[in-house]
Amino acid sequence: MSFVHNLHEYVATYGYLAIFAIVGLESAGIPMPGETILVAAAILAGQGKLHLWGVIGAAAAGAILGDNCGYWVGREFGFPIAYRYGRYVNLDERRLKLGQYLFLRQGGKIVFFGRFVAVLRAFAAFLAGVNHFDWERFFLFNAAGGIVWATIFGSGGYWLGRAFEDYAKPVGIAALVVAVVAFFVGARFVRYHEQQLEEEAERAFPGPLVRPKLPH
Repeated sequence: MSFVHNLHEYVATYGYLAIFAIVGLESAGIPMPGETILVAAAILAGQGKLHLWGVIGAAAAGAILGDNCGYWVGREFGFPIAYRYGRYVNLDERRLKLGQYLFLRQGGKIVFFGRFVAVLRAFAAFLAGVNHFDWERFFLFNAAGGIVWATIFGSGGYWLGRAFEDYAKPVGIAALVVAVVAFFVGARFVRYHEQQLEEEAERAFPGPLVRPKLPH
């Protein structure tokens, strides 16, 4: 079985440490199923096997620490590493261009909302470092995004787990239906806008990607 299929086993064995580690690694730029393990752990919390606030706290802490590591690597080593080796972690030129376009236009908003977008979740902090975004502002937006993200997805997974446990009850069935519908609608919305933004980035930076101009 794949790593993702064994997530419940990892959470059951290592608890909050597994959540913290996997979310932290993803946030630092290593492709990992951070959001998946958060939801899986929250479902277990809904079944009474973990504490919801422990799950949210571990995920938020991992997100904040991992993002700060990614920011540091981006600031210290930056663009040459991303351009030369990014393809090995699915950070190709198209995604680099998308991140550069969004970050240079929106700044702190990208740090906050990047936590909720699959393409940017692992790379927004790195790009903030590459572009020498002010660390104090980065930390503020990053911490806020990590906490809100962990709370929303943790709470959603928790109530989804409760719906599974109470499936015979009308309220539980209704909650499950709403959660499934919301998931597919949200996924469609995000995918559409990611593609649209990639096209905008290509129009803004046609041709080969170049090093961003950094403020002095």
